[in-house]
Amino acid sequence: MKILKRYFSKQLIAIFIMLFLILTGLAWMMQIMSMMKFLLKYGINISDFLGLTSLMIPFIASIIVPFVCFISVIFVYNKMIADNEITVMAASGLSPWQIARPALRLGIVLMIFNLVLNLWIVPKTQALFYDTQWNLQYGMAHMKLQESAFTEISHGLVVYVDSVSGHDLGQVMLSDMRDEENPSMIFAEKGKLISTVRGLSLAMMNGSLQSSGDAMITGTFETFDMDLNVVDKAGNNSFRVRRIPTLDLLKVAFDAATEKQHKMVLTELANRFISPVMNLVLAALCAVILLRSSLLRRRTSFAPIIAVASMACVMALYMSSSNMITSLTDLCMLGLGVGLVLIIILMVLAKK
Repeated sequence: MKILKRYFSKQLIAIFIMLFLILTGLAWMMQIMSMMKFLLKYGINISDFLGLTSLMIPFIASIIVPFVCFISVIFVYNKMIADNEITVMAASGLSPWQIARPALRLGIVLMIFNLVLNLWIVPKTQALFYDTQWNLQYGMAHMKLQESAFTEISHGLVVYVDSVSGHDLGQVMLSDMRDEENPSMIFAEKGKLISTVRGLSLAMMNGSLQSSGDAMITGTFETFDMDLNVVDKAGNNSFRVRRIPTLDLLKVAFDAATEKQHKMVLTELANRFISPVMNLVLAALCAVILLRSSLLRRRTSFAPIIAVASMACVMALYMSSSNMITSLTDLCMLGLGVGLVLIIILMVLAKK
């Protein structure tokens, strides 16, 4: 029996790792392609860009793990049924429950792995992703001024500097044409780039300002601050539930500001706590359909098709139910429903 367990486990683990790496890599490449405009627009370094997109890998993995688990089980068990290995095992006295144990063990391990991803790793990496994305767009990393050259910071906002030393600037000229009816021109002896929660700010010293709107305005100043990117960091990351730590998310579930936020929090809690159980549900579902059908000893079996269709129905029902949660009672009912489905599948599998 131990030999059979090792035999099953090696095949399941090998197939899972191969499929997991392939599908995760493809999903990551799709993420890179979708963010290519971000790379071209802001002129970010390739290393920074790859580092940013790699922060999405844990989130991608948390989504695809249950599906990869199902595919691994259906591939290995269907192959062994086709080679009559399952038939020989059943004839030697092994029950479907015993034969299904490696698949169930894989489902339990992946359930724990997925739970760790959802509860700790994904929130941390998502928070880092959004913070890094904001800094690359609007922070110091975005601003790369060149000496004796005009730099267009945003549409209608152009800066010229004579010298650059870190964040200190010398002989600054700034043209602000963002408001076409009230354009302005600013000259300053010195300037300094400052990072704020609203993005970059340019502090200028000892200069003059000219503004032409309904009337020409001119003046001098000792210090003058201008926001170069009027983007509120807190507003830009407004209530992204994936970046909220799990303990904080549980607190928000009881005092969300709006009904929409409350629903988003409950859906995210379902994804974090209940979706990992789907690894075990799908593994058990695939095993029970394939093994029970193999005992019928039919030459032509539609078990793989039935298993795939059943998986699609179960996942569609789960995802639609998780998106319809409006209260903590609904969340508990969804968890009980998933647990009940798992118990029924295991009972059918254990039945002699």
